[in-house]
Amino acid sequence: MAYLHAVLKETLRLHTPLPLLISRESTQYVKLMGYDISAGTQVIINAWAIGRDLSRWEEPENFRPERFLNNYIDYKGLNFEFIPFGAGRRGCPGIQFAIVVNELALANLVYKYDLELPEEVNAVELDMSEITGLTLHRKSPLLVVATPHLD
Repeated sequence: MAYLHAVLKETLRLHTPLPLLISRESTQYVKLMGYDISAGTQVIINAWAIGRDLSRWEEPENFRPERFLNNYIDYKGLNFEFIPFGAGRRGCPGIQFAIVVNELALANLVYKYDLELPEEVNAVELDMSEITGLTLHRKSPLLVVATPHLD
């Protein structure tokens, strides 16, 4: 189960549900990374870019769940290098529900089925590109062949 948790975190890091989090308003003047942000300015957080920031993640474009094994970073909004559900008062209220449902569904799929790509699909040439919008989703559907485990 530890590796399943790591896979889900890595998936959320690379494919955050909302690439641009709900906008916030700056309550006071602040200078951030050389930018002057006046009080009252609408600020939009780019969670997609944070999850792929080269200064925070080693090889950020690669899918490596191992980076979350024995790691304190969590999706609850306390670690600002990983905020797929936002943070603070405007963080997603359904974080715990979403994680439990996803873990349960994925664990059941992995436990009960062998999943493979169809024979005509080459794993190396698999297109993982996304379409941007309010939410992120794959440009083309991912087709898999699910073979039930025989007990």
